[in-house]
Amino acid sequence: MKDGGGKASPEDGGGKASPEDGGGSQDVGLLSGQGPRKRTGCADGVSKLIDLSLFRHRGFLIYLVGNVIMFFGFFAPIVFLAPYAKHMGIDEYQAAFLLSILALVDMFARPATGMVANSRWVRPRIQYFFSLSVAYNGVCHLLCPLATGYAGLVVYAVFFGVAFGMVCALLFEVLMDLVGAQRFSSAVGLVTIIECGPVLLGPLAQCGPVLLGPGALVDIFMDYKYMYYACGVMMLAAGIFLFVMNFYNYRRLEQEEKERLAAAVEVRAGNEESTVNGTGEKKSVEEEVPAPEDKGEPACTFETET
Repeated sequence: MKDGGGKASPEDGGGKASPEDGGGSQDVGLLSGQGPRKRTGCADGVSKLIDLSLFRHRGFLIYLVGNVIMFFGFFAPIVFLAPYAKHMGIDEYQAAFLLSILALVDMFARPATGMVANSRWVRPRIQYFFSLSVAYNGVCHLLCPLATGYAGLVVYAVFFGVAFGMVCALLFEVLMDLVGAQRFSSAVGLVTIIECGPVLLGPLAQCGPVLLGPGALVDIFMDYKYMYYACGVMMLAAGIFLFVMNFYNYRRLEQEEKERLAAAVEVRAGNEESTVNGTGEKKSVEEEVPAPEDKGEPACTFETET
């Protein structure tokens, strides 16, 4: 029914629907300033803990791929050093003493490598130093089967201890150099999670040809030298890959820095040119300072400010 003024009453259905009817719930939310709630998924929760944007970082991807290749052959030579010595007919205690020699040399190699890496000649190109240390590991493993007798294995343990200490000392130092201190914790977490696979599969030798790790070669050929050859090839390939890709990364960074400086020079030249043109032309203060819009306030002039 209509009232005397001609307005439709709510009973006639001419009014707006109430929030209880469900028709005005969306309007109430929009009018109150509360937009639709955003649904948070699993990816949002993971991104709060780990910086997934690192997978778009060129240097981090180079480091990650090189380390995955490297860790397939990184720990297997240590695991099988004593069994390899016993396989050559060396006494059990003397074979175990090779690990002590390796650990002793490694203990002194790590701080020495750190001092060299922090020198002014090596620090600007520390990625190359890390690449050479990885390749040096590969060369040691390739030469290990050439060692005859206990004396040859002692020499191998000494050189391998130096190489192992170099890699361990530089492993996270080069990652910090790539991603910076702010993203270092997330980068370490991602690298550790991904590297679990090659670290686990590399030394395994109990599944025969099922596994593709170097340890499986021991069961296939019943000899340890092929495992050392495989580890040497993997470490050498990882070192060459890191060296070449870091060279490319350094060149790209230099090119991007030159482009950034050129863009900054162009912007500065444009600002200076606009400043010169502005001083050459006389403009009134009222024209330079625009009036505020839709506020009903007068324009700010020099006289009013004075």
